[in-house]
Amino acid sequence: MDFPKFLLGDNTDYPTAIFVIHTEFPRFIINLENDEVEWLEEFDQHDEKELENETENLINEASEFYDREIARYEEN
Repeated sequence: MDFPKFLLGDNTDYPTAIFVIHTEFPRFIINLENDEVEWLEEFDQHDEKELENETENLINEASEFYDREIARYEEN
């Protein structure tokens, strides 16, 4: 099964949180309420250096995805 690069997540246990799930490597979930990131991968020291460089871009992409999705909902 193919998944989109980003998915929106919601949970009634966290009524004010909005989660964006990144489904490609490196997989993560970001809570847009507080920008907390939970990585779903194990990283070694080599990966961590590369990840530091890419993290800001991935978080920006996740935020842009959310903004795009909300704009589409508001259009309907």
